[in-house]
Parts: sequence; C-alpha cells; structure tokens
Amino acid sequence: MNTAAATAGGAPGRSTGENGSTVPAPRTAAAATASTSPAPEGPPAGPGPLRRAARRLRERTAPLRVPRLDPYWTAAFFFLCFALLAVCRYRTLSSSSWDLGIFEQAIRGYAHFRAPIVDLKGPGTNILGDHFSPVLVVLAPLYRVFPSSLTLLLAQAALFALSAIPVTRAAARYLGRLPGLALGVAYGMSWGVQKAVDFDFHEIAFALPLLAFALEAVLRGRWTAAVCWAAPLVLVKEDLGVTAATIGALALLRTRRAGPLPIALVAFGLTATALTLGVLIPAVNGSGSYDYWSKFGADGGGATIPLDTALRTTLWVLLPTTGLLALRSPLLLVALPTLGWRFLSHEPHYWGIDWHYNAVLMPVVFLALVDALPRARVSSRPWLRSYAHHLPAAVLAAALALTTTLPLARLTEAATYRVPPGVTAAERLLDRIPDGATVESDIRPLSRLTDRTRVFWTGDTGGLAPDYITAQLRDRTPRQLLAEARARHPKSTYVYLGGAADVVVLRRTSAR
Repeated sequence: MNTAAATAGGAPGRSTGENGSTVPAPRTAAAATASTSPAPEGPPAGPGPLRRAARRLRERTAPLRVPRLDPYWTAAFFFLCFALLAVCRYRTLSSSSWDLGIFEQAIRGYAHFRAPIVDLKGPGTNILGDHFSPVLVVLAPLYRVFPSSLTLLLAQAALFALSAIPVTRAAARYLGRLPGLALGVAYGMSWGVQKAVDFDFHEIAFALPLLAFALEAVLRGRWTAAVCWAAPLVLVKEDLGVTAATIGALALLRTRRAGPLPIALVAFGLTATALTLGVLIPAVNGSGSYDYWSKFGADGGGATIPLDTALRTTLWVLLPTTGLLALRSPLLLVALPTLGWRFLSHEPHYWGIDWHYNAVLMPVVFLALVDALPRARVSSRPWLRSYAHHLPAAVLAAALALTTTLPLARLTEAATYRVPPGVTAAERLLDRIPDGATVESDIRPLSRLTDRTRVFWTGDTGGLAPDYITAQLRDRTPRQLLAEARARHPKSTYVYLGGAADVVVLRRTSAR
C-alpha cells in the first residue's frame, strides 16, 4: 500500500487520481463566489453624535411630555411671558395707573398686621370701604419677605397663568390633546388676559383661577369642588358674590335637581353681596355709603352707554375668542352678572377693551366653548360639524393674529429689554427720599415709593404738607411745578431737589 498516497489523498481539499496521484478538489459555485467577492467592510456606521444625543434627550424627557402635563407646561410658559412683561415695565417706570400703588399700600398694611390703609385714596382711607377685597391678605406673607410692588406684579402673573391649567385640561379632556392645547394657548393669549397683565395689578387676578377651576368642576359634575372654588369669589370683590350665586344656579340647571350644595352657594353668594354692599362697605367708608352707586344709571351724573358701543364690546368678548359658539352653552350664564353691571352703568371704561375689566370674562367664554364643542361636533348639520372641528385652530389663529397688536408682542422687541439711562438716574433720585418720609406723588414714581414711604396722591393730602413732592413734568417746567406746590401748600417752602427721565423731586425746607 502506498502510504504516502493514502495520506495525501486523505488531506482535505484534495482527491486521488487514477494513477494514484493527487489533484485539487473541484471548486463549487459557492467557493467560486466566495473567492471573487470583496472582503466584508465591517458593521454599518451608526448615527452621528448629534443624532444620538437628540435620541437620548427624547428618551430622558419622555416622562415630561406626557399629555397630562400639557396644562402645566402651558401655565409655566404663560407665567414666564407675563412675568417678563411685568418686570420689563417695572424696570422702565412704565406704570399706567395708580392702582399698583393703592394695592401695595393695602397689602403693606396687612403684612405689618395693620388695617389696609391706603393714603392714595385719601389720608387714612381703609380700602375695605372702597372695594371689599380681603383676599389681598393672602399676599401679605410674601410681601413681608419681598416688600416691593414687583412682588404684586409677579404674583398676578402667577395667578393669571394658573387659570390656564383648568382651561387647557378641560379642553383636552373633551376635545383631544391638540385641540385642548390650541384652546389653552388661545386663552392665555386672549386679549382680555393680556390687557389685564398690562394694567399693573388688580384684585381680579384672584378671580380668574377661581372661576376657571369652578367651571371646570361644573363640566365634570364635581359639585362639591365647584362650590369650594366659587365661594371665595365673595372675598375678591363685592360684585362677584352674584357671580358665585350664578355658578350655583348653573349647577342646579345641569343636575335638574335641588341639591343642597348648589342651593347653599346661591344663598351664600346673594347674601354676601347684599351684606357687603349694604353693611360692611358703608360701615368702613367715611361717607357711610357705597361710592360706586354713582356709576349706575344716568342719575349718577353721566349718560348711559350707547347700545351700539355695548354690543360692539360684547361681540369682541365672544367672536375672536369662541367664534360665537359659546352662545350654545349654559356656562355663558356666569358672564351675565358682569355684563349686567355694565349695562346699568354709564362708566365708559367698562365698555372699552383696555385695562382689566374684561379679564374675568375670558375663563367663562373659553370654558363655555369647551362645553359647546362636543355637541356641535356630532350635530346633524354638516356645516356645524365642520365648523366645530376647525374652530379650535381658528381661535388660536385669531389669538396669534391679535397678539401682534397686544402687550405680549412687545416681548419680541429689543427695546423692551433696554432700560434708558434716564430711568436709572430717576431711580437714584427717588432713592434720595428717606424711608418713612411723607410724599405727594403722581403715577410714575409710585412703584419706587409705596414700599418704604407714606405716599399721598397729588392734591389729596388732607392739609398735610408732605416732606417731598414727586411728579412727572408732562410739558411743564420745574419752575411751574414749584408754583403748583406753593399753591397747594402755601404755608410751606419747597426747593428743587433734582430731575431725571421726566420725573422731578421737590423737597420741603420750611413750614409755617
């Protein structure tokens, strides 16, 4: 036996020929393919570092993007916007009314465990004899820690933003996530809310979240919660007791039975309003009456508001905010007391679109729209179904379009964030007034004085000659301001202390 041949024939990859020699094994198709194909280039390249970072960020923030958090993110966004707008106006001495000073004096009194004396309304005036708003005491602890009018402005921004939570939440619950977000954002950008943010501070800031949470509870049929949210309205302002009673009546209308809680709310709201207007305010007011009765009817000294003006403002409240579809909801009844006071009044500011007067209507009309849309979406009329499906997007578009002419648009302007050098000089000038001094002032300097001095309104010091007088020039000269000061306080002598950014300070040097 040829051992070498046997051994060679047993080698892998070779075969034995007829003469005992060895030859290579025949090549298969697979082998041929393997020998001609290129060598593998390794695993495919993965995503780039930016894409990997974005994917990790999405994964880590997924719990923050769940639908149930949408209302809270909406509220946080609007708080930042409202607060930024308020801070920018504060830094530039851009107060538009004396209300900021009035409410700061009241809260300052509460913060120091004193009566809410507001000298701006007249020396020694208790604000509870003007408007009944004891809810302001809630801000006293915060003000005690941060004594500044900016504290009030930031608190108001938080309260307005808080009211967006129930509006967005209710809209998402009944309409879906995207329509809910659209209506929540449209509410925060509504012209009534923006105008109120721009109007310094007012007690109605407390009314918006109370109304919004109360009406959300009504929509859900949670009557105990609705009563608990609505009842404190009587502490916000004297007229809102009737609004609270209307929410109780609305609960009775929706349940179609005489529940004890809604009946109690109706009785409580009406009784509180009658007691406040007839007893509490007159008891504190120096005249023994309610000063604002004079704003009702032509007998109060002015003509009634023209009907076309009233209807035009009412249309502004309903059309860009709800496309008039809120008229299909009984929740709109809650707006009737506020509108009713206006129709009885001759005060033109009530029927304008400026200031804060329309803010309390915004949560009412938006939640009325939320109530009306689900029924309209299943209407037998095709045009109404289509209208209801497209309305949330249309309302958001209207809010965005109107915002170009409203206060939030200023956040897109670089000038909003700049503090003019003259304002800084004016602040240094006002800082020269010592703490505890008596000051007679008009609007613009108030935000730098009411936290540390006793401030009176110009011409209303009750015979007291103040230590300092601050005023805006308004096309007057310092010499003219000195002459006006001598006319108001003939027994005292004032000298020019300084001026900056249209603000002038006079100092009393002697008194006879």
